[in-house]
Amino acid sequence: MEKSRRQQRLAFILLFGLWLPCCFTQTTPSNSATPTPTPSPSPSPQPRTEKLKVRLAGYPRKHNEGRIELFYKGEWGTICDDDFSLANANVLCRQLGFVSATGWTHSAKYGKGQGKIWLDNVLCGGGEKSIELCKSRGWGNSDCTHDEDAGVVCKDERIPGFVDSNVIDAHVDENKIEEVRLRPVVAMAKKKLPITEGVVEVKYKDGWAQICDIGWTIKNTRVVCGMLGFPHERKVNKNFYKRLKKRAAEKLPRPKVNVSAGGRLYLERQKNYFHIHSVACLGTEVHLAACPLEFSKANATSACTGGMPAVVSCMPGPLFMQNSGLKKKLKISSNVRLKGGSRVGEGRVEVLKDNEWGTVCDDRWNLQSASVVCRELGFGSAKEALTGGRLGQGMGPIYMNEVKCVGQERSIWNCPFKNITSEDCHHMEDAAVRCNIPYMGLENTIRITGGRTRYEGRVEVLSVDSNGTQSWGLICGESWTTKEAMVACRQLGLGYANQGLQETWYWDSSNVTEMVMSGVKCTGSEMSLSQCQHHKTVSCQKAAAKFAAGVICSETASDLVLNASLVQQTVYIEDRPLHMLYCAAEEDCLSKSAAKANWPYGHRRLLRFSSQIHNIGRADFKPKAGRHSWVWHACHGHYHSMDIFTHYDLLNANGTKVAEGHKASFCLEDTDCQEGVSKRYECANFGDQGITVGCWDLYRHDIDCQWIDITDVKPGNYILQIVINPNYEVAESDFTNNAMKCNCKYDGHRIWLHNCHIGDAFSEEAERRFEKYPGQLNNRIS
Repeated sequence: MEKSRRQQRLAFILLFGLWLPCCFTQTTPSNSATPTPTPSPSPSPQPRTEKLKVRLAGYPRKHNEGRIELFYKGEWGTICDDDFSLANANVLCRQLGFVSATGWTHSAKYGKGQGKIWLDNVLCGGGEKSIELCKSRGWGNSDCTHDEDAGVVCKDERIPGFVDSNVIDAHVDENKIEEVRLRPVVAMAKKKLPITEGVVEVKYKDGWAQICDIGWTIKNTRVVCGMLGFPHERKVNKNFYKRLKKRAAEKLPRPKVNVSAGGRLYLERQKNYFHIHSVACLGTEVHLAACPLEFSKANATSACTGGMPAVVSCMPGPLFMQNSGLKKKLKISSNVRLKGGSRVGEGRVEVLKDNEWGTVCDDRWNLQSASVVCRELGFGSAKEALTGGRLGQGMGPIYMNEVKCVGQERSIWNCPFKNITSEDCHHMEDAAVRCNIPYMGLENTIRITGGRTRYEGRVEVLSVDSNGTQSWGLICGESWTTKEAMVACRQLGLGYANQGLQETWYWDSSNVTEMVMSGVKCTGSEMSLSQCQHHKTVSCQKAAAKFAAGVICSETASDLVLNASLVQQTVYIEDRPLHMLYCAAEEDCLSKSAAKANWPYGHRRLLRFSSQIHNIGRADFKPKAGRHSWVWHACHGHYHSMDIFTHYDLLNANGTKVAEGHKASFCLEDTDCQEGVSKRYECANFGDQGITVGCWDLYRHDIDCQWIDITDVKPGNYILQIVINPNYEVAESDFTNNAMKCNCKYDGHRIWLHNCHIGDAFSEEAERRFEKYPGQLNNRIS
């Protein structure tokens, strides 16, 4: 593991520091005695008369984050990430004019720098005024490569009155490439999105400028397509565009081209402004800014003699294709997936091995490896390579560590990586990605109004009547649930759905009162509400505006997962006397036949097991009902906050229930937590209820109602199924992992559970085999 490697390396250097005075010396004034060797990092040289310049660089990034670069001895260089800390980041962010740091990055997250690595093993206290006042190995003394360049993420709040003396020179600022677009060469009466072909333009000053196509290669096209959300590039017929250019210049009739009604071909007759006259990408870059570029200087309107504006053509992924026939041919990877993200093209990276899904450790996780994942899933290159379980933690195995993709690989499985040992990684180090996706304009057809913040309000959608007139309208709230709200929040770009509301009378809205959509039914994975099922004609029993659908969105959400192996380990059968079950009968925890029993004589046969429910999301799980509506249960001596939190069912071969656990009410609390996480919720004394991120709620096998009454069940083979939050009452980032299933064999005296797993932990093939298990065994037994 890279972190331990660094620690060992530093320990070695410290141990032999007395014999390596060239590496660690205490800087002293010129008139002092010879420096005394010391085994610890020493302060860098004292500040010179000229103030040290610091800048943020790299790609892609925001104005308050990036790779750290220092200007020393007339040359820009980087800092190695060995021993880097938040204290270092705080010093650097303040030098850059920000109030503090919110994080730092390792392994060249913002791309590899060039030139010197000026500082290594930097150790700041956090209060220094400049990074050069911190301890280090000394200027230019490093054993790192640019693969280890450090970056910082600063809080987006400037220091009042800060005067930036670290500004990069105007020429470099002017040549910063951040935004790229395609200007379509085919002008349509109705523009179809996404735009997949056109002239490449870069944001320049207050407008857009072109790139000269002399020397342009398919590798450049690949990088541009990746930035715009497309996984593949296509060759362009340059001769065709040259003829168009010539005809446009001569104002000759345009060639006939097969385009839709109202379409026409054009090349703008105004003079092109060429901001870039040479691009030399390798094809592995995730951003055009990472490629070697030569910028046009004076007279940029004529900087492309003999050439024309660069034109590219991109192939969209299946999710963004209009042609349904082509969609079937272009299948995305079946052994890589993203989980837990709120937006399309983001999530925790999971890979399939031996028919079981597992995660990827974040050591050495970078944009090149993340881009390979994005492209094989039908998206563009990676916008962010996230570390530290930022999009939630997985529960299964961890398969990969130190993935080192070049960027051209077809799959992450083709990249070099290390296998995992139990000491290498934990799920708090799960890698995730945010991919570039094509611009679809979906957010322009939906809005929310009347809420207290931009994250909540009544949902309004843009509709078009038979005359082509556009207007905003409401959605009928009758069938509106959390799943539909999830899609609305995703379409709005506001993260996850915290709640889906069927009544919104308490929100002031615009003058919109007409219902234009009803019967909306979504799976929860759609990109927009228009992709969900809905009535062809509006049908709403409560058509008043106060019964319109509404949402409360959130940037984070919880994610509950059951510990499947614990269920398998703790299962057993108990024949419990009826005189010990009065409390359970009162709470309806027994099957219906118990009502006909000869109380208090006899017994009930109970299938018992422990249930450990983990919150692996990014927000605490809290009951939907407010404290005022919780119910006191005298038998259990605490309040129950949720009526339906978990279903326990025993199913036969065709999926029919043969027994169910009537565990109606729950109190939610933190039984235990990961190291470093504090408990927040406790049922006792009318305490707050919920499950903290990184904690779990354990219902032991010997707790009342923690069972399924199987008194009336005949011997055979079944499926035990447990479903958490079955009615989606509380928002989660992922509902596909809420069910747990086990193969169950019951011989009338004993019971065995096999293959207990979360509902989406196996491959589709393995899941199909699992579901056939009961019938096959029954046939074998008979």
